[in-house]
Amino acid sequence: MNKKTLFVFLTMTIILGLILSACGTKPANTLDKIKEKGVIVMGTSADFPPYEFHKVEGNKDTIVGFDVDIANAIAKKLGVKLEIKDMDFKGLIPALQAGRIDMIVAGMTPTPERAKSVDFSDLYYNSQQVVVVKNDSPISKFDDLKGKTVAVQIGTTSEEAAKKIPDVNLKQLNRVGDAFMDLKNGRCDAIVLENTVANAYLKEYKDMKMVFMKEINTVDNGSAVAVAKGNKELVNIINEVIKELKASGEYDKLIDKWFKQ
Repeated sequence: MNKKTLFVFLTMTIILGLILSACGTKPANTLDKIKEKGVIVMGTSADFPPYEFHKVEGNKDTIVGFDVDIANAIAKKLGVKLEIKDMDFKGLIPALQAGRIDMIVAGMTPTPERAKSVDFSDLYYNSQQVVVVKNDSPISKFDDLKGKTVAVQIGTTSEEAAKKIPDVNLKQLNRVGDAFMDLKNGRCDAIVLENTVANAYLKEYKDMKMVFMKEINTVDNGSAVAVAKGNKELVNIINEVIKELKASGEYDKLIDKWFKQ
């Protein structure tokens, strides 16, 4: 065997080995791995009440909310503990792809663009986009937003909805709470976000109100759990949990608990 033939043989052997290795490799966040470590890690952005938010009692800071209860039901179904990692919303999908979290439960809408990077469960909640302004604001219809400064959370469907406003000056922020502070202090004219989240914040910001505009609801809405690509078993388990919660009546109790207070 001459050197050229040997080189070709070794190259083909390496390539074949890589192909076989890839075919036998499971996705990074498999169901087996979660069960083995006894923990499922939920990634979220805990500034999104009533989905997820920080609740401080005494010296204890706990992340609670509708999504946390959904995640706890998933952990219970799997027989593992739930661990929560709080981060900026825009960092959730990269964290999932890197294997730092096992699932995203963060009021995330399963858009076609996101579905290229992650797999989604069935929807577990539906919502709609709204505009929040100060009580004395002249903004009452879609055309009034033209040329205004509108705050949104980066990476959300609210950001995509706001981009459709003519001549909008988009203020992209990492946290929803920052948007409300900017509106309060006159650093923006309006906020675009989900109605359920707006309702939660408006309990604190009494000088603001919600305005419904049909033109804002031009993007996909609804929330689903995201997992790393290829984790069909985990998606199936999550879908089972969603169905079981609804069939048992527990889902309605959670809706009453978090959205009808």
